[in-house]
Amino acid sequence: MKKYNVIVNGTAYQVEIEEAAASDIKVPAAPAAAPAPAPAPAAAPAPAAVSGGQTVNSPMPGTILSINVQNGATVKKGDVLLVLEAMKMENEIMAPCDGTIASVNVNVGASVETGAVLCVIA
Repeated sequence: MKKYNVIVNGTAYQVEIEEAAASDIKVPAAPAAAPAPAPAPAAAPAPAAVSGGQTVNSPMPGTILSINVQNGATVKKGDVLLVLEAMKMENEIMAPCDGTIASVNVNVGASVETGAVLCVIA
């Protein structure tokens, strides 16, 4: 055995360490390989045309804070249609194309899930 003096946080300790022979050393077996990660979920499909219109779906669950359009309003690609609050952040939902609002399917204060139809652009 070998004796060592060690100081930890200002306190002195005397430590005895036993020397091991090479035959006494046991090496643990390598851990089993981790299972392969699950495949990533498929990307959400682009909003599909519904009865001659382009649907605008919710990209995430949240609460509708404001609606900036109404039925019959003309919109250009990139115009802000709604504001969706998710995880304490305000997310602007923009028009994916030019057109006229055929229907607004939500109300201010409504909770929506991912993929819910927010409005339809004709």
